[in-house]
Amino acid sequence: MVTSLFCFGFGYTAGEIARLQPDWRIRGTKRSLTAPPNEKEGVPLLQFDGQAPITDFLKIAQDISHILVSVPPGEGGDPVYRVMGELLCRLPNLKWVGYLSTTGVYGDLGGGAATEETPCNPSGIRGQRRLDAERAWTSLYQEQGLPVHIFRLPGIYGPGRNQLVSLKSGKAHRIVKEGHVFSRIHVHDLARILIASMEKPHPGAVYNVADERAAPPQDVVTYAAELLGIDPPPYQDFDTAEMSAMARSFYSDSKTIVNKKIKEELGISFKYPTYKEGLKSLSGEA
Repeated sequence: MVTSLFCFGFGYTAGEIARLQPDWRIRGTKRSLTAPPNEKEGVPLLQFDGQAPITDFLKIAQDISHILVSVPPGEGGDPVYRVMGELLCRLPNLKWVGYLSTTGVYGDLGGGAATEETPCNPSGIRGQRRLDAERAWTSLYQEQGLPVHIFRLPGIYGPGRNQLVSLKSGKAHRIVKEGHVFSRIHVHDLARILIASMEKPHPGAVYNVADERAAPPQDVVTYAAELLGIDPPPYQDFDTAEMSAMARSFYSDSKTIVNKKIKEELGISFKYPTYKEGLKSLSGEA
């Protein structure tokens, strides 16, 4: 039976899954649609603005076996859960629901390790909204048997979204905050992890997603500059650097994400185990 995947928020990660699985039947949503043909990368798209259910969803979704949710929560909570959650529980062939959360739910661990069992203690509003969304989706698993899987993601990079691109556009900075590290994942490996879970459902599971090396962000910029053969931007001290509130918030948490579970349970080995392999593979497109 052909896998039928529906993606709430057909974006960067969903697009990589579609590229890796051309034989799957994949559909997705966008907040607003322009003129026909209303598709992206050959994938049909429906409009979902988070305010009202998709028209005739139960009729068009009878064959759906897998659902990926990557729409972020807002002030009113998770829009897919709020507007579509009960409808999803009525789909007859659904085997897997994946919710893309964030490692921000752990908060600041001072560079320490976070496993799936580490208590959640988000330090900002975005992390708290993600934790609230996780709990909402988990409640549908516990109370109605919706086959929910939670994936806690770090920074995602890949084609078109990486420090090589940032350097060439003049937007890269080497901000130094003593002891600060964070984890990341190449979009290709992220897609492979999600596909592995879809092929081996474990409803109720929570997975940390990260590659094999957490690193200071300035080290990633330095290495990207080496690949491009250019001088890196100067070091800037975090305390005195000019940054937006949004950019500064990314430095509020420092932790190393433990990825043991995805390797042992899903059998994952990384094509890009660290940012060095990932960026080197991308240097030809920069």
